[in-house]
Amino acid sequence: MHTEILENLKALEVKENIKILYACESGSRAWGFPSADSDYDVRFVYVRNKDWYLRVDHEYCRDVVEKPINDLLDISGWDLKKALKLLRKSNPALIEWFNSPIVYQKNEEFTDAFKELIPILYSPRSCFYHYSHMANGNFREYLQGHTVRIKKYFYVLRPILAMQWIEQNRGVVPMEFEVLVNELVHDEVLKSAIHKLLEDKRKGFESAYLPKIAVISDFISSELDRFKDKAQEQQKSETDFSKLNPFFIDVLNGEYGS
Repeated sequence: MHTEILENLKALEVKENIKILYACESGSRAWGFPSADSDYDVRFVYVRNKDWYLRVDHEYCRDVVEKPINDLLDISGWDLKKALKLLRKSNPALIEWFNSPIVYQKNEEFTDAFKELIPILYSPRSCFYHYSHMANGNFREYLQGHTVRIKKYFYVLRPILAMQWIEQNRGVVPMEFEVLVNELVHDEVLKSAIHKLLEDKRKGFESAYLPKIAVISDFISSELDRFKDKAQEQQKSETDFSKLNPFFIDVLNGEYGS
C-alpha cells in the first residue's frame, strides 16, 4: 500500500503542478488503533511556483488538493500558505500531521524547519478547545446507548487524554494513543480495560459494536464533567507572526529544496 500511496502523491504533483513537501498518515493508523479494515488517511502540505502566489485573484484560488475518496484511500493536502495560517492559530490537526509516526514523503530541511515553528506558535488554549469540542461532540452523538461502536470510544478517549496532557503543561500533544495512555492513565483497572479495547479494535472491523464498558464510560463521564470549565483556565500564548513570512519566502525561493 505504501507504494500505491507514493504513486498517487506523484500523480497529484504532476496533475496539479505542485511540490509536496510533507505527506503522512493522519487517521487511526497514525493514532495507533486501526481496525482490520481501516482505510488510509493521507494528508500533505504542498507548495506551488512563486508566480501562482503573485496573481491578482490569488485569494479566490483553491488552497486544497484532494483525490476522490475510495473505500481504502483518502488523500488530501493543504497549500503551504493555508498551512502556515492554520499553524499561527495552533491548528491541532496540522500539528498532529507533523507528529505522525507514519511519514510517506518529506523534504527533510522543510520538515525540520516547520517543526521548529510548532512549539513557538503552539497555543494550549486553542488545542484544549479543539479537543474539548471533539470529546463532547462524539460523546453526545455516539456513546449514549447500551451498546457502543468500538471506534467511537477512541474518538472520545483520545481527546480526553489530550486535554489531560495539556492540563499538565506537557507541551505539544503526542499523536500516538498508547503514549497518552501509558503516560497519563495510572488506574490499572482502567488501563487494562483500555488496552483490551485497543486489542479488540485492532482485531475487529470499523463497524464492530460492544456493550458499554463501565470503567471506561465512568472515566469518560467524570473527565468531561471535570473539564467542563477548564478551557478558560488554559494559558493564552502570544502568537509570533514574525517567523511565518520569512519562512514562507524561503520555501518559495527554494531554500528548502522545493
